[in-house]
Amino acid sequence: MARPDPARRAALGLIVGVTEDHETIADQIAADALDGLEPNERARAQRLALSTLRHLAQADAMLKPYLRKRPPADLIALLRLATVELCADGAAPHGVVDAAVTLARSGGKKTGSFAGLINAVLRKVSEDRARWETLPPPALPGWLRGRLMSAYGKQAVQAMEAAHLAGAPLDLSLKAADTDLAEALGAEVLPTGSLRIGGRVQVSGLPGFEAGDWWVQDAAAALAAKLLAPQPGESVLDLCAAPGGKSLQLAAAGARVTALDISPARMARIEENLARTGLEAELVVADALDWQPEAPFDAILLDAPCSATGTIRRHPDLPFVKSAAGIKELFALQEALLERALGWLKPGGRLVYCTCSLLPEEGEAQIKAALERDPALRVVPAAADWVEPGWQSPEGGLRLRPDFWADRGGMDGFYIARLERAA
Repeated sequence: MARPDPARRAALGLIVGVTEDHETIADQIAADALDGLEPNERARAQRLALSTLRHLAQADAMLKPYLRKRPPADLIALLRLATVELCADGAAPHGVVDAAVTLARSGGKKTGSFAGLINAVLRKVSEDRARWETLPPPALPGWLRGRLMSAYGKQAVQAMEAAHLAGAPLDLSLKAADTDLAEALGAEVLPTGSLRIGGRVQVSGLPGFEAGDWWVQDAAAALAAKLLAPQPGESVLDLCAAPGGKSLQLAAAGARVTALDISPARMARIEENLARTGLEAELVVADALDWQPEAPFDAILLDAPCSATGTIRRHPDLPFVKSAAGIKELFALQEALLERALGWLKPGGRLVYCTCSLLPEEGEAQIKAALERDPALRVVPAAADWVEPGWQSPEGGLRLRPDFWADRGGMDGFYIARLERAA
């Protein structure tokens, strides 16, 4: 019997972990889901799983006419994966069907008896691939879609769903401006200064990786530090710092950075990136609600814990693992962190508040409430030449959405506002 493809098998485990156990892919990988795979197999397993989850509703629509009843979880995951390979990736039917049948047979009696069904269904799907192009983008889960429809309207939500389906290119932030490096990477220089690379690439093999000339960071995420505008020698706190892209930006600008996060594992990633880039920051593992700095800061960047609904284009597993449960607790935590951070500013200091969320309750509403609580606070609207008119929100912040820059590949959804208190 042919040997089952290890990357496909691992991808199936990730898919089932998301759809049945409601665990994110990141959490599964952290729990050793991909251990034992070669680096190229790990990358391929993740890509296959993410692509399947991104197109899951379309795969189910393709499969529905050929299934009288739903197979067990392992089998429906296998059918979904193979359908996405056939229809979204345009893979050769013979190879995909054979690989799927081999995987089914390798599972013993539990799945081997379904090998004939897998073969028959996938051959019908491969003959019906033209129907794939007529299927609409998958809709967001009801709890989220309803909130976004109320905030932005139907047309905008449909545009966001299309952006989620399109996925995300690779964005890089540079340690120092370097047009030669952009050319060597074959990257587009975005108006905000980030570099964008399309297609599939091996990040660690790109020019400048080993030298620490850049780090991976979505173009929208990079704007929070740009709005804070750190100056050489300033004391700057990066609050809730992981995964660390903003800490690197602040350090590259010459600021004296304190990076604080509650998670030791995520802080280890920041430490690795600081070492690779040759940048420096003081790392603090602590709960921001308990920690107290020794002295106030010139500037603070608070990337508050949030629903992460702005990152679905990169993380299509999120709609399957998140729900409205606990979201009000998140709102309360954001308010508490913002109030605490404002108390750590020097007179005349500035704070940038941001969340990778599309929900106004985690962005605009938090800033409006803060202004009502403290009359000395004001929002400083972003006046940089990279700010596009459609990004400005009424209270002075930036509201970024995944359907912005659609012709360039989109951006993550973010809310960013710069606050200053009168000296």
